[in-house]
This record gives sequence, C-alpha cells and structure tokens, in this order.
Amino acid sequence: MEIPLLRDIVIIFGLSIAVLLFFHRLRIPVILGFLLTGVLAGPHGFGLVEAVHQVELLAEIGVILLLFTIGLEFSLEHLVQIKRSVLVGGTLQVLLTFAAGVGASLLYGLALRASIFVGFLVTLSSTAIVLKLLQERGEVDSPQGKVTLGVLIFQDIIVVPMMLFTPVLAGAGGGAGASLLELFGKGLAIIAIVLAGARWLVPQLLFLIAETRNRELFLLSVLAICFAVAWLTSSVGLSLALGAFLAGLIISESEYSHQAIGHILPFRDIFSSFFFISIGMLLDVNYVVSQPFLVIALAVGVIVVKGLLAAVSALALSYPLRTGFLVGTSLAQVGEFSFVLAATGLAYGLLTDDTYQLFLAVSVLTMAATPYIIAAGPGISEALSRLPVLQSWKGRGKVLEKKQPAKRDHLIIVGYGINGRNLARAARSSGIPYVIIEINAQTVKAEKAKGEPIFFGDATQETILDHADVRQARVLVLAISDPVATRRIIELARRLNPKLHIIARTRFIQEMKPLYELGADQVIPEEFETSVEIFTRVLRKYLVPEDEIEKFVAQVRADGYEMFRELAGPRVTMADLHFNLTDEITTLRVQEGSKLVGQTLRQIDLRNRYGLTLLAVK
Repeated sequence: MEIPLLRDIVIIFGLSIAVLLFFHRLRIPVILGFLLTGVLAGPHGFGLVEAVHQVELLAEIGVILLLFTIGLEFSLEHLVQIKRSVLVGGTLQVLLTFAAGVGASLLYGLALRASIFVGFLVTLSSTAIVLKLLQERGEVDSPQGKVTLGVLIFQDIIVVPMMLFTPVLAGAGGGAGASLLELFGKGLAIIAIVLAGARWLVPQLLFLIAETRNRELFLLSVLAICFAVAWLTSSVGLSLALGAFLAGLIISESEYSHQAIGHILPFRDIFSSFFFISIGMLLDVNYVVSQPFLVIALAVGVIVVKGLLAAVSALALSYPLRTGFLVGTSLAQVGEFSFVLAATGLAYGLLTDDTYQLFLAVSVLTMAATPYIIAAGPGISEALSRLPVLQSWKGRGKVLEKKQPAKRDHLIIVGYGINGRNLARAARSSGIPYVIIEINAQTVKAEKAKGEPIFFGDATQETILDHADVRQARVLVLAISDPVATRRIIELARRLNPKLHIIARTRFIQEMKPLYELGADQVIPEEFETSVEIFTRVLRKYLVPEDEIEKFVAQVRADGYEMFRELAGPRVTMADLHFNLTDEITTLRVQEGSKLVGQTLRQIDLRNRYGLTLLAVK
C-alpha cells in the first residue's frame, strides 16, 4: 500500500538536496534553498507534492522544535532581563507598524475593515527565520538580539487577540471582550504552571529519568514536556510557538538543558526545513510574474517601513543608532503567523483572492530577502548613521557625565555582563584604573549609582572610544557577545591607538583568525578555555605536579591554541615544553615574610636556583 506522505517526503528531501548543493556552491543562504524547494514542489510549481496539508503539519512541528531549542538556550532570568524589550519595545513596534499598515492600505484603496486587518498582518515578523539566523550568527545574546527576541515574543502573544478580533472585525462574532478576559486569565494560569514546573516539578522529574542512564527514555521525556506545554498553550488559544518557547525555558532552569539540546538539534533541523518548504509552497509564481513591479515595490516598501519603525522602537529603549538599525533589519519581514491570520481573514471575507495572493507574494519575498538584509545590517547601520539628519541623534546619550581629566595607562572594559563584572572586580581589588562602556542604559544607571566608572555608549563609534581615552589606555577588553561589533571595535581601537593591547573573547573558533588580522593581541575562545579547564582538572586528578600543569596551560595559550586547532599536529608532552622569554613574562609580588625579603639579587641567585631571569623591579 502506497503512503502519499512518504512519497512526498522522499520527493522533498531529494529536491532539497539538489537545490541546497547548488545553492552551497553559489554561497546562497540555506533558507532560500528551502523556499525554492517549496516553490518547485508545491501546487503552484511542478505539483510534485500531493499531501500539502500533511507537510504543513510537519512544518508546525518544526516551528515547535525551533522555539523549544531557543527556550533551552535561554532562561527565565534572561527573560526578566529583557522585559522592557517585550513590553515597551514590542508594544511600540506593534502600534507603529499597525498604524502604518492601516494608512498604506487605505491609500491603496482598501475598505477600513480590510485595512485594519492588513495592519494586523504586516505587524508580525518571522520568529522562525530571524531567530535561526541570529543563532547562526551568534547574536542572540547581543543587544540587538535581546531586543529582537523581546519584540518577537510580544508579537507571538499579540497574535492571539488579533485572531479573536478577526470575526468581530468581519461582523461575524461577538463577546470579544469576554473572550479576551478569559484568555488573559488562562494566560496567567499557564505562566504560573510554567514557573512552578521550572522550579520544582521538571528538575526532579529529569533527575529521576537521568538516573536511569537510558538515552531513549530521556529523549522521550524531553519531547513529551515540549509537546505537552505547546499543546496546553494551544488549547487555551495561545500560539504553539509560544508554548514551545516556554517549555524550553522550563528545562533551561535545570542542569539537563545541554543534554536536551544535543538530543533535539537533529530533529529540529529536519522538521524546521519543512516549515520553510511549506512557506515556499504558498507562493504562486504566476501571480508574481503577472505583476512583478507591484509585488517588488510593495515588498521593498514593507521592508523599509517595518525596518525603520522597528529601529524607532529600539531607540525608544535608549539604545544607540547602530543597535536600532540592526533591530530594524532583523524585523523587516512579514512573519509566519501572518499566513495563519491571513487564511482566517480570507475565510471571513476580509481579503479577496487577489489581495490574498498579493499578500502571500509580498510576504514570501520579504522572507527570502531576510538573510541578505540581516547580513548587510552592520553596513546599513553604518551608512545610515553617517546621514547629517541623524548626527544629532547619533550623539544622544554618548556623554552622560562631564568629561573627566584624561586617564593614562588605564583599562577599558567594553560590556558589563558576567565577564565584564568579574574583570572590573579584579581590577578594582588590584588597584588598576579602569572605565566601562556599556550599551544598556538601565545597567549604566544602576551601576553608576553604585560608584562604578561606567558610561553609556556604543563602542563601535570613535567618539565613544575617545571619551574613554582610548589613545592613552594600556589595555582594551571586549567582553560582549556581538561578533560584528567586536570586529568593528578592534579595527577602530587599533587605528586610534597602535600600542593598545586588545583582548577579545569569542564564542566561535572561526572568529579567531579574523580578529587577529584586525589587530587583536589576544583572542579568548570560550570553547578552548572550557577544554583547558577540563584537562587541568583531569591532570590534577592524576596527581600531575601543579607547576607542570601550569606550564602546559601556558604553552597551550602562548601559541594561540594551535595545539587544539591542529588535530593531526605533533604531540606535545610536559617534558617538551620550551618557553621564549619574550612570550612568557610573569609578574610576581614579594609578600611579607618571604625568604627573599632583605636579600640582594646576588644572594637570591634566581637563575641558578629557580631558572628565572629578572627583568625589572617595581
């Protein structure tokens, strides 16, 4: 017996492989390959797929798993940190975009009810596409990533009242106020369940399951939690994606989140590909060909207007221009939930068939353009920041205090997250003068009240680095989670102060070489430092002498982690370690009560007794 869905899956996978191989050679983003696969295989293309509805169901699973893994990598604490982005940024973005959509639709000639509905449609952005791209670029924890995520969460929540209001807008429903009140109550109940589950239930349950050491049982349990919370939110009228995100948050609070991510990632990648393919299936190529100029003009208009209004929303949160424009480029497309909402509007007669097809064509084009727009975001923000009309805003918030007397030989810390805080604490206890540059205005206000030498600013701007006296500084440390900003700051700081010692952290190994080429003196990859900590503890467990461990660690770091990067390189043993004096200089403090106190250098005999060469005494 032939199973239509199985046949369609084989066709989709086979066509996807061919398209993605071709796109890989041309270095075209994978998402566009999936969209093209959907166009070719869908009913408006070659009609290769018959079970379109079943494919759409698989796509829903893909969205659920995508948002679930994002929730796993997030946490309730991080969610609290971005609450202003959700409430203030999300509300402002929705209201501004809705108003623009209604106004443009009225000018286009649509009726008031249809215009309001179109305002709903263009308000939403693509959570699945944007977060996938931000994950790939390592920008989820960056300032623009946090604001973007906050706005997307608000959009996923606001789509529910839009769905409830659609029948009322069409004149076919009543009791919307009661429905919204009921939904609000259910939403609060679900939030309470999520908090309770994250605090007490899920950690205990996963502990019992992890004790069995049964991989299959653990995987089934994680998937059960994911789909159960998604089903629960869906059953009360909230979106599946929001439920999946909340399920990920629940598990993220336990120590089993990394294990869960490792199990889920393969499933997520497979099912999320169905989502992008299903979006491509919606596009009617014939309609686009019949009216290419109208479709392209409207798509460009949506991207520009949505991008600018999203940027304004970020600027209202006191972020600098660069962050605002990067948020704008991330949220400039039409989202996947707009398709669900559009189908409802079509059923209630708020959209005609032609308007519906025009909306689909414009939306898919904005989605297809998203990878390129986000990749071009830094260049766009830089170009727009140079416009004379924006120069006055560009300086806004740069100097929140009077310029202090110029510092010399000080430390500049860019970013006041965990790493920045720890570094500032160490510098303070060691008596090292330092200044902090932070892009989050709330953090700056709170820490300045505590007496920290911190000021608000975007360190990618020359004026900000000048305010921190970068030309007289000795060391600059980049403790931020924004790869693009890190590259820009290194390039700018090296140009302003060729003698500056620049230390940068990065999450990705492939970032090391570009950062060194731009002028960084030391690049600390988080992955390699984790490896150093692991093998250090292993060697201690095997009773390797501490001085040999320290020499081995120093050698690993001295050659830029080359030992880790070249898997087939020469083997290094403890006895083979050789140090060049110019590479390894260590500063030691002579404490009270030391045997060295009161002795001359000849009496100490450092070289013969300890194998050390003294360079200077301070």
